Amino acid sequence: MKALVIGGTGAVGSQVVRELQARNAEVLILTRKAEKLKSLPAGTRGVVGDLLDPGTVRSIFRGVDCVFLLNVVSPAETHEGLMAVNGARMAGVRRLVYLSVQEADRAAHLPHFGSKLLVETVIKASGIPFTVLRPNNFFQNDYFFKDVLLQHGVYPQPIGDVGIHRVDIRDIAEAAAIALTTGGHEGQTFNLVGPEPFTGKDTADAWGRTLGKPIAYAGNDLDAWEKQSLQYLPAWLVFDFRLMYEYFQQGGFRATPADIERQTKLLGHAPRNFGDFTRETAQMWAVPTVSGA
Repeated sequence: MKALVIGGTGAVGSQVVRELQARNAEVLILTRKAEKLKSLPAGTRGVVGDLLDPGTVRSIFRGVDCVFLLNVVSPAETHEGLMAVNGARMAGVRRLVYLSVQEADRAAHLPHFGSKLLVETVIKASGIPFTVLRPNNFFQNDYFFKDVLLQHGVYPQPIGDVGIHRVDIRDIAEAAAIALTTGGHEGQTFNLVGPEPFTGKDTADAWGRTLGKPIAYAGNDLDAWEKQSLQYLPAWLVFDFRLMYEYFQQGGFRATPADIERQTKLLGHAPRNFGDFTRETAQMWAVPTVSGA
């Protein structure tokens, strides 16, 4: 089986590549940057292209059996997704797995949620056998907070006090590889989540238990968060993410028992938990951890 992974050099996509290789798929990876070809996993093949380029769209899907489609958050996200769907449709791709976001239909006013919802709609009308994966907020987003956690003892992501069922990207990658390489999942949509909801304070406390020192939650002040974030993120992205965090703070971003049951059945194991993730991450950062945290 020949699988094309779009977004295969990022955090989620690179894990999907590993999972596909473990299932003996032949993996082709699309990247915009030629320099990334040097660091692709052994046994994969990379090709340089851009989904906004019709030449790429007309060529990259030829001879491909299945496609994992991940479009990064950007002002062009929807158009890139629609171009990819057309390329897959024209080439006769037999299976497509699309990475969307949980509650895309309930929070379509959020720019990157609404972008994904439109792509979902087009995929469902395309005639391509598909599976939609809708993950929650990623555990691995916390990699970005290494310095502020370790140096300042603060957890900065303003996810609020209601709770969100964050998910490990390894569970996402497993789900994608299973849906791409085995039948029986066509036409289905899966919410991908963690086993329990976490508030901002819960998350800070979990890091504190692992690191063996107090970690404070930075709080829910989105004006302060926006001012800080504009120092290193583009204004359009900060605006988008602020709306998202407002959504989390107002109503949470939670899963149902049925979501967890369906995910467990798909993966063959329970969702990975956040405590294990913090311990693994601390070890990766070469930080001593508290035993049994």
